[in-house]
Amino acid sequence: MPGKVHVETRINGEDVDLLCEPRETLLGVLRDTLGLIGTKEGCSNGNCGACSVILDGRVVDSCLVLGVEAQGSEITTVEGIASPEGLHPLQQKFLEHAALQCGICTPGFIVAAKALLDREPNPSEHRIRLWLAGNLCRCTGYDKIVRAVQDAAQTMEG
Repeated sequence: MPGKVHVETRINGEDVDLLCEPRETLLGVLRDTLGLIGTKEGCSNGNCGACSVILDGRVVDSCLVLGVEAQGSEITTVEGIASPEGLHPLQQKFLEHAALQCGICTPGFIVAAKALLDREPNPSEHRIRLWLAGNLCRCTGYDKIVRAVQDAAQTMEG
């Protein structure tokens, strides 16, 4: 059995050095090694989006990425979206629109929506629904989530 691998990466704006098992997922590294428990484990097979993170500008399911693949990468988790001054507009609008219930899917939706708004500051409803299609919610339906993203886009533009 091979030993642990040294990985240097940048997570939520901070340089991080860590050791991980060669087969350990990025999700496991984030939650178990680094204590970033905002990223949720849902299905563990890439179907639900609860573990979504932004890896080098792309939304990925961290359950499908090995921790060793984070070498030299820039990662943003849900913990990296808020600022010391307060919640990000997406987070605030999710609260205002009651776009969450049990909370398992919420971090993944917020991370994916953030990646969308970083690319497209004023997306259409259709574009939001397409972009968030990789994230599943069993509690709310999707209308409140889409409305929250639309409202956050308007807030961020204005």
